[in-house]
Amino acid sequence: MKPTFPLAMVGLAAGTLLVGCGDDAASKPNIAIGPPASTTQNVSQLILDAYGIGEDAYSTYQEGFGAALDGVQDGNIDVSIGILGLPSGSIENLQAASGDARLVGLSDAAIDYLETHSAYRRFTIPAGSYAFQEEDVDTVTAYAVLVGSTDTIGEELGYELARLMHEHAEENTHAQSAFMTLENALNGSEGLPIHPGAKRYYEEQGLTVTNPVAELGDIEEKREFILGTGSQGGTYYPLGGEMATIWNRYLDEQNFTNIETGASIENLVSIRDGRMDLGMTVHAPAQDAVAGQGEFEGAQVDNVAFIGHIYPEVIQIVSREGSDFTSFDDLVN
Repeated sequence: MKPTFPLAMVGLAAGTLLVGCGDDAASKPNIAIGPPASTTQNVSQLILDAYGIGEDAYSTYQEGFGAALDGVQDGNIDVSIGILGLPSGSIENLQAASGDARLVGLSDAAIDYLETHSAYRRFTIPAGSYAFQEEDVDTVTAYAVLVGSTDTIGEELGYELARLMHEHAEENTHAQSAFMTLENALNGSEGLPIHPGAKRYYEEQGLTVTNPVAELGDIEEKREFILGTGSQGGTYYPLGGEMATIWNRYLDEQNFTNIETGASIENLVSIRDGRMDLGMTVHAPAQDAVAGQGEFEGAQVDNVAFIGHIYPEVIQIVSREGSDFTSFDDLVN
């Protein structure tokens, strides 16, 4: 995301800012593009680029999806872009509070652009995915995956993390845990080195693993492990909390704590810099991190390994029926 230099700032809630682009900011749609340096901001920029929309056509709001939807509910935000599980509890809550939530689809040309310039792929949100949704909505999707530090996650622990994710998935009460199956286990692993412990587990279950195997560092014994998730209003934080609870239930010698973060990119950077042991991330920025490209050009992450698929990450764009914003085509000059 290119930096935005605000000339007008309007407080919407504690800790949140609407970033305007000049004296006429009030006449422009307010678009929530995700927290600073987040994967959501990256995909938001890709969407805007796909339509050829310049920065002078809108005002940006940079915050987690939960806080952004509060702005949509209050009428301060016209449209919010999020990377979420389907269905999203936050969107269902918006509908319950406002009664007029609306999903915004992407054009075929925009989807083609995203498929060409990123790892996102076409996805249709089927009608009825939400009680208010009467028609199919075209968008794109990626995969949420769990990655771990090769400096702190030893082979046996990597094996147990992968095993418990799948063999005790039924104990995870979050709706997205339904996707933690062996059938899906390697989704999103393309282009990523796999943790040797996870590889051993999957091969024992009859899966064929072709990923390069990550080389582990000098693992030191430790008890406390940090799992980076995302904002409390999104999917990562509550789902990560459920995952940590299961690990803590069955792994007596270790303790796992999930923390709120800016999600994918922050988690990958924190693993690289030794501040985090595990992280939830969209597979596309993880590929960039390993390859040292995109946001990670000149800042490659060489100590991260794939542990397992979590759930499909669907780009969901939400507004309200009462908003003047109906489509990104409205902003094309």
